[in-house]
Amino acid sequence: MKKAVVVFSGGQDSTTCLVQAQARYDEVHAITFDYGQRHRAEIDTARHLATALGIAAHKVMDVTMLGELAISALTRDDIPVSFELQENGLPNTFVPGRNILFLTLAAIYAYQVGAEAVITGVCETDFSGYPDCRDDFVKALNQAVSLGLDRPIRFETPLMWLDKAETWALADHYGHLDTVRHQTLTCYNGVQGDGCGACPACELRRRGLDHYLADKTGIRARLYEKSGLGEKSGS
Repeated sequence: MKKAVVVFSGGQDSTTCLVQAQARYDEVHAITFDYGQRHRAEIDTARHLATALGIAAHKVMDVTMLGELAISALTRDDIPVSFELQENGLPNTFVPGRNILFLTLAAIYAYQVGAEAVITGVCETDFSGYPDCRDDFVKALNQAVSLGLDRPIRFETPLMWLDKAETWALADHYGHLDTVRHQTLTCYNGVQGDGCGACPACELRRRGLDHYLADKTGIRARLYEKSGLGEKSGS
């Protein structure tokens, strides 16, 4: 039996990864991390989606010590989310060490449930300037974790080279465009669906959706060429 663990925030990217994993694996587990994030509604969103999508198991793990250590607009309510980069060249929504911790813990969980893969929705094409979303980082950590566990666990990044329009196309390919649009939470201000419309996450999400809806045929063709997916009718 093929099993996978999805790092699942309840947002657009991780939900798209989840529905794809359900089509590719016999058993899918999801793990959601409570790290003291300001948009804590995403945890309830993840719970709801995990139930609605009927996955095998959904684990919510308390890692609030990360929020105590990592000072970011996503872990401090008194730091406003900004479009401007900080002096270090990173956005103030970057949470230092987040994906190092999340992927490591997800791999331990995968080890325990006998899963061969950990799936994460990080992306280098349309990413927000986060160094822990880069392909080189994921591959390096994958090697280190597999060595440390003395067992090969594969980190999969199906969105790594997709832009946001192509990510929408992928959700549509699996028949979940409306689910991702209306039931996920990507907004930095904790507004489900189309979000607040003003934060950087909402802006990126909206631009991608508008682009996809304006050119579905072209973007689907581009997605299929990149991913090797066969034709499948979506919504």
